[in-house]
Amino acid sequence: MSVSTNLDKNKTNNQARQLLGMKGGIYEKKSIWKLRLQLTKPITWVPLIWGVICGAASSGNYFWTIEDFAKVLACMVLSGPLMTGYTQTLNDFYDREIDAINEPYRPIPSGAISVSQVIVQILVLLTLGIVLSYGLDVWSSHEFPTMLCLTLGGAFISYIYSAPPLKLKRNGWLGNYALGASYIALPWWAGHALFGELNYTIVILTLFYSFSGLGIAIINDFKSIEGDSKLGLSSMPVMFGVTIASWICVMMIDIFQIGIGSYLIYIHENLYATILLLLVIPQITLQDMYFLRDPLKNDVKYQAMAQPFLVLGMLVVGLALGRQVV
Repeated sequence: MSVSTNLDKNKTNNQARQLLGMKGGIYEKKSIWKLRLQLTKPITWVPLIWGVICGAASSGNYFWTIEDFAKVLACMVLSGPLMTGYTQTLNDFYDREIDAINEPYRPIPSGAISVSQVIVQILVLLTLGIVLSYGLDVWSSHEFPTMLCLTLGGAFISYIYSAPPLKLKRNGWLGNYALGASYIALPWWAGHALFGELNYTIVILTLFYSFSGLGIAIINDFKSIEGDSKLGLSSMPVMFGVTIASWICVMMIDIFQIGIGSYLIYIHENLYATILLLLVIPQITLQDMYFLRDPLKNDVKYQAMAQPFLVLGMLVVGLALGRQVV
């Protein structure tokens, strides 16, 4: 393979990473719509969309009808492109100084898109999310606007996570848990509420599960150590150093999944508990092989290889909880 072919391949890979919102992208002048898509970081939509599926499963009332499938798709659009897109754009807006250090190729610090255009995008995505969530309440004949309240609550958490004066992301524990709960609990609640009654059991279990999401959120902090340190953000790697932060990360991911597995045994869903616990084993193996040995180098590789096992475990839990409803 020639040098030019390798360069072209690397360029294409970097362009794809940039468009999806992944680390290691490069800036090239693109259409305004590609820049807007970059701001929403499509790669981050996936866990939210998956969370909706898990919530629908845990409701025990999802059936493979055209109407139910259409509701799930609409809720996926709400949780993914609209509300996650709003969250990521808002975060990029308030993180433009940090990104100028850590990821200068991002649309805002590179100057490829204006601040006023970013503000318009934030407002449009939030408005569309609010309208769609209320439409889902009407469609599901909710007496109380559960979907609307979840959307407004998620929007508020996103704002205080990114924006001063609270800016939860300044604190590694609060910020990462807020992020973990937003990625696991909130879409799960939305999917569950769409087809069933959102109850305390689901709320508490998913908030507990969200501590695994806290661990996943810590992984994203390793790429931003330099900027976080310069601007006074107390991320886990900044507070504890790379080695200790990496151990905190993997312990959070593993222990709380095992805790959920133990709960499934308690409610006599032994088969599902076994499957969940088996899915934790390859995660631990990959942590030892890659992440713990060099979290700065292997963070993206570890996420790509290990997270499928975590998200499959989430669906296993959703199916087990749905059996309790039937």
